[in-house]
Amino acid sequence: MLRFGILSTAKIGAELVMPAIQDAENCVVTAVASRDLAKARAMADRFSVPHAFGSYEEMLASDVIDAVYIPLPTSQHVEWAIRAADAGKHVLVEKPLALKADEIDAVIAARDRNKVVVTEAFMVTYAPVWRKVRALLQEGAIGKLRHVQGAFTYFNRDPGNMRNIPALGGGGLPDIGVYPTITTRFATGQEPKRVQAVTERDPEFGTDIYSSVKAEFDSFELSFYISTQLANRQVMVFHGTDGFIEVKSPFNADRYGAEEIELTNRNHGESRIFRFPDSRQYKREAEAFARAALGEKEEIVSLESSKLNQAFIDAIYRASEKDGWETV
Repeated sequence: MLRFGILSTAKIGAELVMPAIQDAENCVVTAVASRDLAKARAMADRFSVPHAFGSYEEMLASDVIDAVYIPLPTSQHVEWAIRAADAGKHVLVEKPLALKADEIDAVIAARDRNKVVVTEAFMVTYAPVWRKVRALLQEGAIGKLRHVQGAFTYFNRDPGNMRNIPALGGGGLPDIGVYPTITTRFATGQEPKRVQAVTERDPEFGTDIYSSVKAEFDSFELSFYISTQLANRQVMVFHGTDGFIEVKSPFNADRYGAEEIELTNRNHGESRIFRFPDSRQYKREAEAFARAALGEKEEIVSLESSKLNQAFIDAIYRASEKDGWETV
């Protein structure tokens, strides 16, 4: 069993990731750390976790954990991923790992010098939905892929929420823009060449709240929009010469609608529905990470792939400041 320490009492850890780790077959949470020991103890007691620490440094120095999960604000991800790796711990760090692609080089160096596993927590890449989309594309179920279309939106104007605080790494592209990019890259195995984009910022918060993006890949185009101030919506559609694949609730499995794929092929004259009633993508993520950390062969998101995804986001920001194409 891989023993996890949770570095902070952040909401995503408490509500989604800790329960998933506790439900996993090959890992367990053995410690929680907070800068407030009472908060760490309360969260540890809630999940029957034996150890609580009143500082992150104390937990990293402890021998009761083998790995850490880091759900801190985005602006702190790189620092604590490096510090955890240098403490000899394997690292599962929330997305986005960084706010600039070149910041990831230091994390790669820490991974290599300490010979630990470090990966960005893109839970979607472990979901059966996205494994199925990739398989359908590979087998030519829709012919030649020509266009990918996506959307991810929610409404949040809470000034105290980190997503609306630039100093903490807030903004729509870091928070949700990474999902259409990672899933397109994951499903197709291709990388973007250049992008065009329009981005709008909130005049009060200063964070980006809306982006409309067009990206060119080798053999298809991707267009998507994201927003932190629009009604909730998620969808991804892969359109080919012979048909299309529509992914329902593609990112927050079963929270934005049915967790299913609809495959339509013009040659067959009918649609096929693939349903995934119990994907538990966070549990699968934890188990895959644990297998990799325990030395088994496992497909996880490499830091090199994370750097490519962040370079995509960086290019969207640059493209938003100009009229025309920007090279990724």
